[in-house]
Amino acid sequence: MIIAEDVAILPEGIAWGLLIAFSILWVFLGWFLGRKNKTAEDHMLAGRNVGLALATATAMATWVTANTTMTAPQLALQLGVWGMFGYSLGALGLILFAPMARRIRELMPHGFTSGDFIRLRFGKFTWRVFLVVSLIYAFGWLVSLAMAGGVLINALAGIDYRVGMTIILAVCVLYTLLGGLRAVIGTDFVQTIIIILGVAFIAWLTIDKVGFEAIHFNLMEERPELLNLLFPAAIMFLFNNLLFGVGEIFHSNVWWSRAFAFGRSVGFRAYLLAGLLWLPIPIVAGFVALATPALGINVPVADMVGPLVAAEVLGLTGAIVVFIVVFAALASSLDSLLAATSDLVTRDIYRGHIRKNASEHEQFRATKVMVVLLGLLTWAAASYRGELPIIGSLAAVLYFTGAFVASAIWPVVAGLYWRRANPTGAALSMIAGTTLGLVSYFVIGFYVAALVGAAVSLAVLVLFTWIAPRDFDWRTLAEAEPRGTAGASGGLR
Repeated sequence: MIIAEDVAILPEGIAWGLLIAFSILWVFLGWFLGRKNKTAEDHMLAGRNVGLALATATAMATWVTANTTMTAPQLALQLGVWGMFGYSLGALGLILFAPMARRIRELMPHGFTSGDFIRLRFGKFTWRVFLVVSLIYAFGWLVSLAMAGGVLINALAGIDYRVGMTIILAVCVLYTLLGGLRAVIGTDFVQTIIIILGVAFIAWLTIDKVGFEAIHFNLMEERPELLNLLFPAAIMFLFNNLLFGVGEIFHSNVWWSRAFAFGRSVGFRAYLLAGLLWLPIPIVAGFVALATPALGINVPVADMVGPLVAAEVLGLTGAIVVFIVVFAALASSLDSLLAATSDLVTRDIYRGHIRKNASEHEQFRATKVMVVLLGLLTWAAASYRGELPIIGSLAAVLYFTGAFVASAIWPVVAGLYWRRANPTGAALSMIAGTTLGLVSYFVIGFYVAALVGAAVSLAVLVLFTWIAPRDFDWRTLAEAEPRGTAGASGGLR
């Protein structure tokens, strides 16, 4: 347990009431929205015709993770102004993915996963390397989200970390299992409204109660480095986080599945709007941490600073609002990741490597089994918070995956736009970028892993393509199976 029950801000009875109420709400919505799912394609891609409002809401809500609302304050406390502004650069990932989403939909009108693209574009070897990179990232993100849920409930109500983490994870698994992507997108719309209103409310009341002058004065007296715009580690983090956010979105099946699910003319506008709406969220969420010196709060663990400041400033109301906002942010990301990762495992591991002739019904069933298995594995890993070398704070878990995702940026971009990109170079760029990025993570710090991974990956891919360019026929990507033929063609091509 992280924090003792006698210093918890939120009474345990209220915490349990909120947990039960929102758990029932999300599970009901999952069941209700998923009633129309009859096939694996319905479950995975929600009919491929999601409109602009829901598309924008699900993209934004998924990117406003519990990590955004809890790690942004942590980074502001550790790295100062550049911490929260650097985190906000994650919006560029959504914005830059907008034209890519349109191209993905045009090139692969019947695609299912990001793995489909890599397999058809670069071949099986690169596909398998990509799957390793993507699944390690997805699992790391899942664990960090589960941890965030446990930390939130423990910090605010004193409920044991493992108990809170287990409840939130179980609820997300259950309603994702019931409704698939339809449920994920529908609940994301509700969660987006909650997140925007809640974060704005907390920031406004913090400023109103503490004041800019008091915050600035106490920072200058006690933590002047947090206002230093030339803080070296913070500047490195700024660029590292930019590449990390771009890498997360460019390669992850969370975003590719939505590109396939959105209506044909929706993807570009939805991702662009989502990025612009998301941009101020980490700044607002991170700002509250800068009030810590003025309030004289003792922060025992850095990733607890957001909930503790809000609860100190706003009392019981603040604790309740933070609880609801982070619960919504957590659910909006955890459900998306569970759904997209289960799709990737089902299509690219189960059907791609184990049961190539799997029928539509078998894939539908396998997708649900994968959601449960992912939930169990996530629970097991998140239960050992602080007891394993890389499972420490939320930021530590999240940025460990930076080397993996940044190494996938250039293979994905080259695959979509560079006709002569070398397939072997694409695979080796991910291997080399990940390896050296991880070395830099442990030798230098978490704030350079993505930076190094992206630079090495780019150099390797360009070098191999310059030495041995390979022509590619874009029409090959249209070979992803058309509607209604899953399992009928004798397996993946």
